[in-house]
Amino acid sequence: MPVKIRLQRHGKKGKPYFWIIAADSRAKRDGKFLEKIGFYNPTTNPAQIDLDVDSAVKWLQNGAQPTDTARAILSYKGALMKNHLAGGVRKGALTEEQAEAKFNEWLEQKSGSIDHKKASLSEAKEKEKAEKLAAEKAVSDKRAADAAAANAPVEEANEEAEVETEAAETATEETAGEETATAEAPAEETNEKEKEA
Repeated sequence: MPVKIRLQRHGKKGKPYFWIIAADSRAKRDGKFLEKIGFYNPTTNPAQIDLDVDSAVKWLQNGAQPTDTARAILSYKGALMKNHLAGGVRKGALTEEQAEAKFNEWLEQKSGSIDHKKASLSEAKEKEKAEKLAAEKAVSDKRAADAAAANAPVEEANEEAEVETEAAETATEETAGEETATAEAPAEETNEKEKEA
């Protein structure tokens, strides 16, 4: 019975979630499987992967063939490295302790690179957030400046209108004063003419 290590899809539409399984190659993708050896969630960044490395190595040593995606995941989590080191121990090139030390050293390097990726992603996210905030502030300042510039001519026009209104009022008062003075003068003349007659 040919065994494959492959992904079995779960999750809802648009949000996939995969189990990493060892299954008969003739079984349906989401059908019967021999053993669940982990899960893979590609919707997070970095992707969330949980793998039972020892179980994966056991299946690899028994001849299970991983699919391309499963091979990439096994390589990422170190199952292929551990299988390679186990082969060296079987051939006598390494001792069990040396193989374990090499595998632990590789795991530390890998976890360091993953932590670095997480840190760089969070820094990039913070930088992007700061840039968006600066852009929004620039737009807000520009709007405020445009509004002030638009209000300035209106205020100047209002001030000019007020000055013109005041000038017109004073001119009207002066004109009204002159008209009253001229109106009083003919009235006095008519009174004088009446007295003479």
